[in-house]
Amino acid sequence: MFNGKMKAVTFSYDDGVTQDIRLAELFRKYGLKATFNINSGFLGRTGSLVRESYTVRHDKVSASDLRSVYEGHEIAAHTLKHPTLTKLDDDAEIIRQVEEDRLALSELAGYEVIGFAYPGGGVNYNSRIAELIRKNTGVKYCRTTVSTHSFDVQTDLYEFKPTVYHHGEFDKTFELAEKFLAAKPDTPQVFYIWGHAYELDIRNDWDRFEELCRLLSGKDDIFYGTNREVILP
Repeated sequence: MFNGKMKAVTFSYDDGVTQDIRLAELFRKYGLKATFNINSGFLGRTGSLVRESYTVRHDKVSASDLRSVYEGHEIAAHTLKHPTLTKLDDDAEIIRQVEEDRLALSELAGYEVIGFAYPGGGVNYNSRIAELIRKNTGVKYCRTTVSTHSFDVQTDLYEFKPTVYHHGEFDKTFELAEKFLAAKPDTPQVFYIWGHAYELDIRNDWDRFEELCRLLSGKDDIFYGTNREVILP
């Protein structure tokens, strides 16, 4: 149970982009909590990405602003510089990318960072990498990018699968939200939504995302927490 409740909602957003500033405030407005997965090696870097034929800003939050931007939420690791870990043959480099990022973020955050999200799309992790992280770093849970469309509580915390990827599955996200809200479970259930804040700029989905926040917020039978608060026993 989650503080005496059978249901919990949590969010997870990657890359530490400046759109996180608006997103974190939106979550605060509705009493929601999120975990933000950050590449410490890219803090303060400016740039852009092309997604769906649209050029979107991909500027990173600065190190000096990290605490204020993510106040009330959780900071988690995402590797130093976002390599696809399955393409790295050197075990030591995989460990370094994860652990040095975790330690740098811990110093900046002012608390021990223990969460992690695998970087990159597609097949971005495997059981060998998960075991390397479990045995050689201070990470306590790792989020994958594999949607389950399920609310079941998971036991493998180093290959943790989210419920849904909001950007690629926006309609499905709302469908699952309605299902989750209506549920009266006898066992603990988690609705875990992930994505990237910059994606909300692509089709100007901010209003639609706020609608989702409004829909999920303020329910007496739901615990609203960071990934750490919801996933870890």
